[in-house]
Amino acid sequence: MGQKVNPLLLRLGPVYNWSSRWFDDKRYKETLLEDYKLRKILTAKLKNAGISEIVIERSINNIKITCNVSRPGMVIGRAGSGLEELKEFLYEALSMNKNGKNAQKLDIRVEPIKNPNLDAYLVAANIADQLVKRLPAKRVLAQAVEKVMGSGAKGIRIVLSGRIGGAEIGRREKLQRGKVPLSTIRERISFASSPALTKKGYIGVKVWINKEESK
Repeated sequence: MGQKVNPLLLRLGPVYNWSSRWFDDKRYKETLLEDYKLRKILTAKLKNAGISEIVIERSINNIKITCNVSRPGMVIGRAGSGLEELKEFLYEALSMNKNGKNAQKLDIRVEPIKNPNLDAYLVAANIADQLVKRLPAKRVLAQAVEKVMGSGAKGIRIVLSGRIGGAEIGRREKLQRGKVPLSTIRERISFASSPALTKKGYIGVKVWINKEESK
């Protein structure tokens, strides 16, 4: 049985940065759980906007949230009204204090994703949505690979596991195009997994995309 390491974890530091940037030795557990809840809420709230990554930076009574989305206009809204509504929603959902002496300030920023076809999370989520709609798995994989390679990727690997196509026995299907060297740290490997809940059970979707070397 192979010993596998998350490609993003292996490249923390030289290629990628941490998605949570803060230090709290007194309330570490509470802060970590708040980050988890915050990401879960934002992922569900901004799913239609194509959210991929959420970066959280904390300082004293200040939380800076950067959302990377493929359709930023849906989040910002007209004249920034969408951001204000989102901020009020987060204050209520997390029961945060926004008035008084120890009020916490929320700073929400939206960063557009230049090429959604090179983002592993968006590709995996798109594949999972199509599998839930009962589209043929082989056709879905082939179309995804063509889109990613056509966008300038150096390589892509997609792995499905489960009762693919409603089969009685679960199996594993893999499709790869180009080079995806997971042990080469300087390569920018984008990795994500997204489960697809079908009528016959879950189908696991994993995507690795090799973009370009870090400079």
